[in-house]
Amino acid sequence: MKIIEILRLTEQGYSQREIAKSVKCGKFTVGEIQKRCRNCKLQYDAAAIMTNDEIRMLLYPDSFGRSIKRDPDWPSIHARLQANKRLNLQYLWEEYRAKNTQGLSYSRFCKRYLDWKNETGKNVIMVQYREPGKELFVDWMGDTLDCIVDSSTGETLTAHFFVATLGDSSYPYVEAFPDEKLDKWLQAHVNALRYLGGVPRVIVPDNCKTATTKPNYYDPAINHSYWDFAQHYELAILPARVREPQDKAPVESSVGWLETWLLEWLRGKHFFSFTALNNEIQYRVKELIKRPFQKRKGSRQSVFEELDKPALRPLPYTQYEYADYIVRRTPANYHVEYDAFNYSVPHGLYKQLVTIRATTTTIEILNDNRERVALHQRRYTGSRYVTNLGHMPPHHRHQHNANSFDGTKYRLWAGSIGEQTYAAIDHLLSSQIVEEQAYRSCMGILQCSKKYGNERLEAACAKAITMKSCTYSTITTILKNGQDKVSSSKADKPTPLHENLRGSEAYV
Repeated sequence: MKIIEILRLTEQGYSQREIAKSVKCGKFTVGEIQKRCRNCKLQYDAAAIMTNDEIRMLLYPDSFGRSIKRDPDWPSIHARLQANKRLNLQYLWEEYRAKNTQGLSYSRFCKRYLDWKNETGKNVIMVQYREPGKELFVDWMGDTLDCIVDSSTGETLTAHFFVATLGDSSYPYVEAFPDEKLDKWLQAHVNALRYLGGVPRVIVPDNCKTATTKPNYYDPAINHSYWDFAQHYELAILPARVREPQDKAPVESSVGWLETWLLEWLRGKHFFSFTALNNEIQYRVKELIKRPFQKRKGSRQSVFEELDKPALRPLPYTQYEYADYIVRRTPANYHVEYDAFNYSVPHGLYKQLVTIRATTTTIEILNDNRERVALHQRRYTGSRYVTNLGHMPPHHRHQHNANSFDGTKYRLWAGSIGEQTYAAIDHLLSSQIVEEQAYRSCMGILQCSKKYGNERLEAACAKAITMKSCTYSTITTILKNGQDKVSSSKADKPTPLHENLRGSEAYV
């Protein structure tokens, strides 16, 4: 361009000094170019339609007369670099020089490769338009800090940092956790949405295990708990491609920015809880987001309030509660285990696979059709077995009802039948050294009311009391033989006196 401009200004009659000042080069350089153009009879009109190489070849033929070393197979080299991330230009250049001892030097090899990439468009970057409030990019920071001191043991704990960034404003949310497990991942999402005050339409995570169970760009398998979270907030989960950081460039750039301005600021400080650390993080981030952008107007905070925040959807009425999903096969005792406790399912699901959905308060059990078949309150202490009687087969339920009674319940049952029955049962229970020894007899006696009725059982118990034999065999015999129907006055009537009777004196 300078040569063409020198020709144009020369033909317009400007001096060498004026031309040199205009094109920003030395006066002697202007004179040299004018001389070469006169020797070649090159004028402005012709030069204006020539390529740079054509002009150089015409004015500087000596430089084009030298032998030029052939380029390597750049497409093949580029393909190998893309296919194997462990390879680099240094390694490929050494391979190239082993076969071409007189080939390009390493510096020329790298320059020509970059020139080839620029010419073919493989080194250009596509501008990504981020719709306000649409995408939230999430990731864990690569760096961690050993900054939490356990006050009880003195042990130093490691802090892992979760980062969420809105696409247009790059407005960040940062929170520290003791690890990067699924429950912390989901809790961080919930806290981030509450901090932002709204819900985006899309969340873009890495292909990490807490997000996907099968990384795939076209059909990723979303973690069940993560999918449950997405359903609650009515948003989409679109994982980035594996080893393609440009898919989530906002959070990648924010991570680098925060590692410099946040983590370096925290480095060397110590905290006695994660709450204290997170309070310090929020204080620092609120300062950082007010800093103006270097290449655009405003700051992260101003752009967020102007563009992103109004575009966010409102938060749901209820906050998402983390749920753990585990698949179990129903054993013979129709109780599936979760966290050392066993919860019942309908006995008909024996040997079938069921899914346990566990929250901090409930245990929900789903069948293959994702239909709820059981719901229990989650237990942390007490008996290891939590049973719904409706899940039992009939004979198990009957046995359970018999085993679940104690003396108080037997007395209440007997009292509902009548006073004589209560007296008989109370005597039977009180007469045992260990009350439990009478439970089966009590059950048997009280069950007779179903066969003979309450009135007959009352009469049988009254007769057994007069006989001072309140046992199961006595009462059931009275009922079988109908002795309860005989009038007590008739049965107790004294024998009349007559001559055949001998008195007590006959036995003296």
